[in-house]
Amino acid sequence: MIRPEPLLTLEPLLEAVREGLEGDGWELSGLQKTTSYEFEGRWAGDSSRSAYLFFHAEGVPDWVSIDVFLDETSRGLKGNLALVVDGPELSRVGDPAGVLSHLAGVARSALPVGYRTPLTLRYRLPRLGGNPAESDTEYRFKLYIPPKALSAGHSAVTALATSTARAFREILNSQELRPFLAPEEP
Repeated sequence: MIRPEPLLTLEPLLEAVREGLEGDGWELSGLQKTTSYEFEGRWAGDSSRSAYLFFHAEGVPDWVSIDVFLDETSRGLKGNLALVVDGPELSRVGDPAGVLSHLAGVARSALPVGYRTPLTLRYRLPRLGGNPAESDTEYRFKLYIPPKALSAGHSAVTALATSTARAFREILNSQELRPFLAPEEP
């Protein structure tokens, strides 16, 4: 029996995630790599190579993307996939606790079980003198790639990325998400 090779560096991880997302119809629209060597404090002596990937899909509005963060440090690999959705202005969103509770329910029914899957609700005031009620909102549904998948190798990470992309589409197509989306522009 041939054991799969674990993913140990950034590039093979990047390729596995990209293959999985592209397999579900998402197209790479941006890629940024960084390398850092100078750290202070608790990270002194460490180095880091990171990649940020941005994906869009045909038939999905421009205000929806999958953003991926991958990081290779002297402590190993880590990464996450995030469905990023622009919401309506703050005045239309409602109580943050209620919104988070509702969106968590939508995500729970779609995302794979057994993974770390945080949800972020962001508000962005475009300028300091602006009306807070007109602040932009953004939702991020994340899934962290577990060490177990990295150890299982390329095909495991590719399969996880594909199943996560399908779950993200399920979230996007959910009727329960509709009231929390930005209104379509004419």
